[in-house]
Amino acid sequence: MGKKLYVGNLSYSVDSAQLNDLFTQVGTVDSANVIMDRDTGRSKGFGFVEMSDNGDAQAAIEKFNGSELGGRAMNVSEAKPQAPRTEGSRGAGGFNSRRSY
Repeated sequence: MGKKLYVGNLSYSVDSAQLNDLFTQVGTVDSANVIMDRDTGRSKGFGFVEMSDNGDAQAAIEKFNGSELGGRAMNVSEAKPQAPRTEGSRGAGGFNSRRSY
């Protein structure tokens, strides 16, 4: 079982293929995905890389955290599990028909 890494502060020009190519310098990459805005189709400036081996993942963190890609210093760390979404976590504002007065 490998590790999922968070890669932040990416240049908006970096795509998933570039991220994959970079991390294969350290070890086997299961997947590399730059997160895109669904409305604009533009990168959100962060992504995730899944690596097969925990040792390779740790080596990638040590090698790439703070290193430059596309003119920006990347932040690389172990990804935290996504918090479960609940009905009330969609953001504030808007009309709430369940509100009692």
